[in-house]
Amino acid sequence: MAPVDTKNQFFVFTNRETDPELVPLQPNFHHVPQNVRASVRPARLSWEQLALPGKAHGLGLDVLFNPGFTAPLFGSCPNVTVFHDLQHKRHPEYFRWFDLPFWRFFLYWSARRSTRLIAVSESTRLDLLRFYPVDDGKIRVVPHGVEEAFFDVGRARTDQELRHYVLCVSTLHPHKNLDRLVRAFRRFHERHPLFRLIIAGMHGFQTSQIERTIIECGMGAHVHITGWIPREELLDLYCKAWAFVYPSLFEGFGMPVLEALASGIPCAVSCIEPMKGIAGSAALQFDPLDEEQIAASLERIVTDGDLRAQLRAAGPLRAADFSWRTAAQQTLRVVEAAARKAASRAGEDQGA
Repeated sequence: MAPVDTKNQFFVFTNRETDPELVPLQPNFHHVPQNVRASVRPARLSWEQLALPGKAHGLGLDVLFNPGFTAPLFGSCPNVTVFHDLQHKRHPEYFRWFDLPFWRFFLYWSARRSTRLIAVSESTRLDLLRFYPVDDGKIRVVPHGVEEAFFDVGRARTDQELRHYVLCVSTLHPHKNLDRLVRAFRRFHERHPLFRLIIAGMHGFQTSQIERTIIECGMGAHVHITGWIPREELLDLYCKAWAFVYPSLFEGFGMPVLEALASGIPCAVSCIEPMKGIAGSAALQFDPLDEEQIAASLERIVTDGDLRAQLRAAGPLRAADFSWRTAAQQTLRVVEAAARKAASRAGEDQGA
């Protein structure tokens, strides 16, 4: 946001885990650190609901921008809230039973109470309209962007430095479909024993099951789970990957797909929205429920030289359509519209 707006004043509330360098040094950005740990979700939600409205009022904020699903349900400050997906409505089976009531309650009321909603994809916009009684007019679609570092990776990739592994960047959650990917990779590996599968991402709710599947498939030496890794290590994995695969069953957006496209890696991804629309013809697409299709797609993006060349060229061109600067400009317009609407209503009330 900082490069596109030097006029408005921004007050950035941060938690105890936040690196202070997150806040731009620009004169119109002000750091407002808070003594709350976001890693303790009940504490974060309690602070957001009980303390944040008062702090927003005390600073005289015109609008409160909430980048992650939830917003204060009380208070006079208008809210703009970002919804990344509605997985808790589409796939409640992937949630722990004691988490689900909180997701249902807070997201429902955040959607109702916010002046404007930002959906990160058309799929998420449609889900908001499907599951919540909200007016279509208050939803705006603002797609994510991709960091320039991934385009740098694409420019730096050379055939000589590629390694024999297929990369999947994903948290180990049930909807990521990694169990099925491991079984499909076993079929692929029978024909291409030099290749490994690297799954890079945080351990999630299905970590133990995926590890069992790897052992059951006899892939212990050929499938590697990295866990969380620093950004530089992730960029290095993108730089040297022979191919990229993303078999997810559900996404609100699908950032790793955009990163892989920008990096110029031949990609195979699930033919589900929004990834289908994001990747377009720049990635090979498959039915994520069909192990044979996944295995066949791995075969093609690894061995088909013409296809690999085509996808290498098409990926960065497609990813270039997704800019963080554009996302910031569009977000700023939504925030300013919410502030104008609130000011107009206040003027009407005074006139009455």
